[in-house]
Amino acid sequence: MDLDEAPIIHGLELPSRCICAQSAETNITRFLVGTQSLRQENQIHYIEFDDENNVIDKTVFSHPFGEIWHLSANYNDSQLFTSCYQSYDDAKLSLSCIVGRLSLDENMKPNLTIPDGSNTNAAAKLEKILSIEVEDNATKLMAHWKPIEGENDLMVLSNTKMNLYDVERSSAALSSSYDLPLRKGHLCPITNGRWNPHHSGKVFAVATEQSVLGWDVRSNQKAFFIENAHGQLVRDIDFNPNKMYYVVTCGDDCQVRFWDTRNFEEPVQVLVDDHSHWVWSARFNPFHDQLVLSGGSDSKVILYNMKAISSEPYDQEVSSDGEYSDSSKSDDDEYVAEKSEMKDGVIGVYEEHEDSVYALEWSAADPWTFASLSYDGRFIINRVPKTVKYGILL
Repeated sequence: MDLDEAPIIHGLELPSRCICAQSAETNITRFLVGTQSLRQENQIHYIEFDDENNVIDKTVFSHPFGEIWHLSANYNDSQLFTSCYQSYDDAKLSLSCIVGRLSLDENMKPNLTIPDGSNTNAAAKLEKILSIEVEDNATKLMAHWKPIEGENDLMVLSNTKMNLYDVERSSAALSSSYDLPLRKGHLCPITNGRWNPHHSGKVFAVATEQSVLGWDVRSNQKAFFIENAHGQLVRDIDFNPNKMYYVVTCGDDCQVRFWDTRNFEEPVQVLVDDHSHWVWSARFNPFHDQLVLSGGSDSKVILYNMKAISSEPYDQEVSSDGEYSDSSKSDDDEYVAEKSEMKDGVIGVYEEHEDSVYALEWSAADPWTFASLSYDGRFIINRVPKTVKYGILL
């Protein structure tokens, strides 16, 4: 294996379940990783990846509030994030959500303080800015920042509720709310959600039981509904960043499915037999949407090439001046051969994990870098193979 493609493995001391890319940082690859322990003090690991030297630099922020179930980084402020966590107080488990700030300098490096008269290690500061109100009986809680420049809208998902907040410096005002309707007389809890980055982010979609529902936050009405998107529970959903109306879903039926929300009677494509257990996460590459990741309870991370349904068709390539050309007419026979070898399907299966892979994310700064996290605290950075990278770029 090329050393540039060797995985970078970082082990956390505590069980872990959630990661997020530092979305507002577009120059350097950074991730936030949250731990999940009821007995020990939890942490947020601030991880920076140096792709030139193939090393990572980590800083640990103390998270004394509880075990972290979900993290989301703000798209406009590199220091701002949300943490949804569970705590145990007065013999009762409860879920809470905070907006926090990492203490970072102008170079996005952590500000460290050393206790007076102490030889202990320097500690990184985490500031709690405000708390988001959460219903008392919440059993599931997530928060997602709107991926639109200049906007600080925050969608908070709790049980069957979707609450949209306008977050300012030290306050959060509830803008609108939507409660999922009963289906066949029973509640349909939300398992996950995602903003649609198109149309100024006016649609937010949630996975609920076996279906997917899109909510128009402006009209406060249903935008689309994919009934029985999977044969079992839908675990995750993601929107194609470059091709409107296209989404990917995954679930407990071990499948990854692609949909067109304008015509959702049948999926556009279904990936079967690649995972042998529940698929917890699926992600489009934010730059090259033909690259798709999935991760599941079978401890696998799978990288797919899905060019046939991507924003760039097979028979056309975009030149540097934005004009389309027929790649089959290239004078570089070796280039044409390399292109022809890039078939749709599995590019690679990454099996460095030994426990369920609950989360994975692409870098917000580098199109070829992605991270995955398993419950045993193993955080791994991998990169798209060079042959695939150059096959897309050249």
